[in-house]
Amino acid sequence: MDARHGKSVPYVISDEVAKTYETLLADVQVKAALQFTEWDHQTTIEDQIRITEIPAPPFMEETRKLYYQACLEGLGLQDVTTDAEGNVFGVRKGSGNGPRIFVSAHLDTVFPEGTDTTVKERDGILYAPGIADDGRGLAVTLAVLRALNHANIQTQGDIIFGATVGEEGLGDLRGVKAFFRDHHVDGFISIEPDSPARVTYLATGSHRYRITYHGPGGHSFGAFGIPSAIHAMGRAIAMISDITVPEVPKTTFTVGTVSGGTSVNTIAAEAQMMIDMRSNSEQALLQLEEEVLRRVRQAAQEENKRWNSDAITIHIELVGNRPAGSQSSDAIIVQAALASAKAIGFEPTLDGPSSTDSNVPISLGIPAVTLGGGGQCGGLHTLQEFYDPTDGHYGVQKVLLTVLGLVGVKDVSDPLLKPTK
Repeated sequence: MDARHGKSVPYVISDEVAKTYETLLADVQVKAALQFTEWDHQTTIEDQIRITEIPAPPFMEETRKLYYQACLEGLGLQDVTTDAEGNVFGVRKGSGNGPRIFVSAHLDTVFPEGTDTTVKERDGILYAPGIADDGRGLAVTLAVLRALNHANIQTQGDIIFGATVGEEGLGDLRGVKAFFRDHHVDGFISIEPDSPARVTYLATGSHRYRITYHGPGGHSFGAFGIPSAIHAMGRAIAMISDITVPEVPKTTFTVGTVSGGTSVNTIAAEAQMMIDMRSNSEQALLQLEEEVLRRVRQAAQEENKRWNSDAITIHIELVGNRPAGSQSSDAIIVQAALASAKAIGFEPTLDGPSSTDSNVPISLGIPAVTLGGGGQCGGLHTLQEFYDPTDGHYGVQKVLLTVLGLVGVKDVSDPLLKPTK
């Protein structure tokens, strides 16, 4: 999960959506499912701890995936599958008269192989890398499924429950991209660590590049007069830093890492930098990308010109492509999430754009939201990450009610979300 930014905006809950939730909250089975989430709270926390303690470094999610697959199978899902990318998911069949949605969290963490993910408890707070992001989301996904099973709720639409790979960093949303390339669903819910009050419905896009400059290299004194890969990269960084970007839509850039050279008395033969560009608009992002790459190439030309050479070359590699996207704040999936938060006693909040698994379906025009799994957390993406489970069951209730509103409950409520094919 990438950090969220932006101010909340006014929200809308239509009469149709409000009426649907009045009906759901009056139903005996739905009440039983909501009550179960409180009884089940400790089991959810135990799941969260067990999942967190199975390391899942970037591109190394296999062991955690196998464990999660066993969990999904144990909870009675049909057709539990692991795809070629490494995602795992199964289906809880509905009565056949509603939409199909995918409820998911992500398996991977940002932490490299060898990181100690042992969960430690102090004064009721759980500490471990990944305990919140996305140990919480993975545990909540299972908790929602348990609640449906306990109350024997028959939905109208099908619900796919599962977990994706590659949400973090250079994973580049590869799991959710693969899922939506190969499967059709009518809606998507991603679960991340956050307050049940918050609803993320807009997608910040990002393009990331690895830029490598190559040159002949040589002794700093004996070979003086040849171009330097580091000097070329330095020129590029200076040029990039002078780019002006719009405030609205918010558009940003940074050179995040640099490396190169072999010693203080060597003209560098190689230099490399990583560039991150982001925007809430795909068009603005593409315009920024074009300008950044123009300056990257210009820097090589200027370094060559300085020494009357053509020795500096560039290798440009796109290593991250997260699409931007938007949907209306009164989209049915957004209203359902807002009404669910209100139903459990929270004042709903529409978040500003962020970067999550929901980026992909939003960019494709498929209704999607990212919802908070409850409790409180901090230190995300650091070794000091923590999770406070107090009242965490509200996150489960929020996701549960959002799902039920969207897919409908047999003989109780019609689906708010309409099937598209």
